[in-house]
Amino acid sequence: MKHHWHINENKPDAAANLARALGISNLLAQCLMNRGLTNGAEAQSFLAPRLADLSAPEAIPNLPAAVERLFVARERNERITVFGDYDVDGVTSSTLLVDCMRPLGWKMEAYLPHRMNEGYGLTVEGVANCLEKHETDLLLAVDCGSTSLDEIALLQKKGIPVIVLDHHQVSDPAPPAHAIVNPQLANEDEPDFRELCSAGLAFKLIHGLVKAGREKGLNEFVEFDIRTTLDLVALGTLADMVPLQRENRILAHAGLRQLNRTKRPGILALAKAAGITGEIGGFEVGFKIGPRLNAAGRLESATAAMDLLREADTAVATDLAENLDRINRERQLAEKEITRQVIDTVRNRFNPETDYVIVEGDAGWHIGVVGIVASRVMREFYRPAVIVGGSPDGGLRGSGRSVEGFDLAAALCKCEREGHLERAGGHAMAAGVSLQPKNLDAFRKHLNELAREQLAGKELMPTLRLDASVPLSVLTLAMVDSLDQLQPTGQGNHSTQFAVPQLELDAPVRRMGKEKQHAKLSVTDGNTAAEAIYWNATEQDLPEGRFDLAVEPSVNTWRGVRSLQLKVLDWRPSAG
Repeated sequence: MKHHWHINENKPDAAANLARALGISNLLAQCLMNRGLTNGAEAQSFLAPRLADLSAPEAIPNLPAAVERLFVARERNERITVFGDYDVDGVTSSTLLVDCMRPLGWKMEAYLPHRMNEGYGLTVEGVANCLEKHETDLLLAVDCGSTSLDEIALLQKKGIPVIVLDHHQVSDPAPPAHAIVNPQLANEDEPDFRELCSAGLAFKLIHGLVKAGREKGLNEFVEFDIRTTLDLVALGTLADMVPLQRENRILAHAGLRQLNRTKRPGILALAKAAGITGEIGGFEVGFKIGPRLNAAGRLESATAAMDLLREADTAVATDLAENLDRINRERQLAEKEITRQVIDTVRNRFNPETDYVIVEGDAGWHIGVVGIVASRVMREFYRPAVIVGGSPDGGLRGSGRSVEGFDLAAALCKCEREGHLERAGGHAMAAGVSLQPKNLDAFRKHLNELAREQLAGKELMPTLRLDASVPLSVLTLAMVDSLDQLQPTGQGNHSTQFAVPQLELDAPVRRMGKEKQHAKLSVTDGNTAAEAIYWNATEQDLPEGRFDLAVEPSVNTWRGVRSLQLKVLDWRPSAG
């Protein structure tokens, strides 16, 4: 797919001033400015994040009330059940809470819902099964519960108070929980923690409990080191793809350090099963560890992922990790087949002039993978995509992914009010739905009308936000190592990407991969040469003549030798 190239304006004087103040390269300074970091102190804090710069946990809305109630539960020896979610954020936050609170004196159990049988979040079915399994005096809903009015009211009638620890949008009216600890309830002028995921919130809650315990003079709280939990926080934060700015950046940065020295047998075994031999970074979490942890909740039960993270025996952890690796391979096969079916169907009837959204469903599609399929379909056609599969109750359930400029969650809420959906919720760029098969066509039509209102007249093409246009000679190993100070990258802090003008091939293209689907290019500007990799490149994709490349530079290590490698994002003919 071709992209719109947005190359950030080069500001050499301002970049040079910032570079001198920080002792960094002008190009790194330009990249910092592109991320809104024009002040020397702010930029320095971004390059060297410190846990000391985290806001106080009591700044999170309703966290002090949760801390107070949890200490009451501790004094009363009440049984607390953590009701989590089946994705990486839900699993890591639930694990963190149980592993920290048990040794600090709380009676803790955990329950993770089954995606197929109980659906997303705090459902009536999930609550009933949870209470049947665990005797519960207080329920702690984690990574869910912010819209569960009926379910929390039901628990309240049973005499079971609920604390919600969640980062999703809160319904209006809000559920009748004892406390809803949710950064979305903060004022918009308090941005530092508004984008925390549930793993970050769990860290904040434990921090609040430890502070309170120390104020009470309790020895176990004085000795407790909360930094040991940051490996779990990094997994949840990076896998949940929250913006890696402000507090998320601090937690992800410190969390990766902890992750690379973790002693948890489960994480070590999973890294080995994923084929990770070097340092674990954002890529390894996002594309190797995260998918394997997620696979349990997609195809089977997320409890397998929690069991792995909590396992203390190395041999048992190895078996559990290998099982998750097997489940992940099954997930990949199911996802690949459904993606093929959807794309083939859409291509046969897609009209780019009138189709502003893609909505496809089939009762035979596994609802555990349709969210990934929606992401792939969205990228293929660059339209908001909602893909649904069959749920055990005979309905359809699935996920959607959006494009820039279209608030999917808001549109789905309108569809729900019109009666096309039974349930909907999520974020502007990703959301979940459930509906009856008979309503699929009406839902597609209404959602397309809503999308047309917002997207008509816009150039529906993904945008590459390139940090600068630079000559090939600038992209050296030393420069790429310097740019690594921006890691971890992700949402809100994209990887460094550049336009490199006036190139040509200086050798025949070499095909790579089992199906020869990738291309290795040797490019030159006449003075400097470099190797570039074009993943999933068809013959029509390959550059020719004199061209500009949009690239993401990286370091390739092969048999101990490091070399510069450019990942090709797009190309265009050079001007003139």
